[in-house]
Amino acid sequence: MTVTIYHNPACGTSRNTLAMIRQSGEAPEVIEYLKTPPSRARLVELIGALGISPRELLREKGTPYAELGLADPKWSDDELIDFMLEHPILINRPIVVTPKGVRLCRPSELVLDLLDHPVESFVKEDGEAVARAKR
Repeated sequence: MTVTIYHNPACGTSRNTLAMIRQSGEAPEVIEYLKTPPSRARLVELIGALGISPRELLREKGTPYAELGLADPKWSDDELIDFMLEHPILINRPIVVTPKGVRLCRPSELVLDLLDHPVESFVKEDGEAVARAKR
């Protein structure tokens, strides 16, 4: 299975998601999107695959969101994408891409449904235990 994660190593949710992917036996392609931002075409493709608007992908906390006035509804989708390309920290994370789909994995356990052999249980960095629902 091909797994790609748009990852920020400074983010606990992103680190937990990456750990769950690796513990499932996958060796994901890790894209540190702050160092290597997606192209406009790729970002548009990801937003479409997520089934959300660019505004829904914006991250507010720890970003220039407020300073840029991005809460104002005047900004078009194209303009919001421009801001995300100029300031990749505005892209919420982690985004995981597998043949089973594309998902913004917040919370991190949302990744489990995208994996062929997901872990049955996992303990996050903060000590929270996650158990996969039996199907």
